[in-house]
Amino acid sequence: MTGAAGDPALAALRALGAQLDRTMAGLAEARRRVRHVERLRAAGLSWHEIVTQEERPLVVEALTRALDDLGAAGGAFRREEARALQREQVSMTRIGKLFGVSRQRVSAILHDQARSPRPDREVSADP
Repeated sequence: MTGAAGDPALAALRALGAQLDRTMAGLAEARRRVRHVERLRAAGLSWHEIVTQEERPLVVEALTRALDDLGAAGGAFRREEARALQREQVSMTRIGKLFGVSRQRVSAILHDQARSPRPDREVSADP
């Protein structure tokens, strides 16, 4: 199986790569904004003034979102990779050794379903 359509682990890997690209771009933007906030503070603005005029999402909100999204994509890849190994008749004990986790954790990974977005967070329409 070489195509992503017939290989869920490959599709998840490609999704992880795309998410890494988005995360790196988001982190670069967050770094730019951190420098901007540093300049505002050095110019004598209060934290209240800075936060009330800062673009949304706030720097910390953007970082949290980026790391959550990256974690979700990484988890999806790990889940699909474990399932692919299981389809190749690799034992849960061996998968655990490959992943650096217990056999019980592998079992949980294999039975985990993709998580839906957190209800307390807006889902972005951006790709």
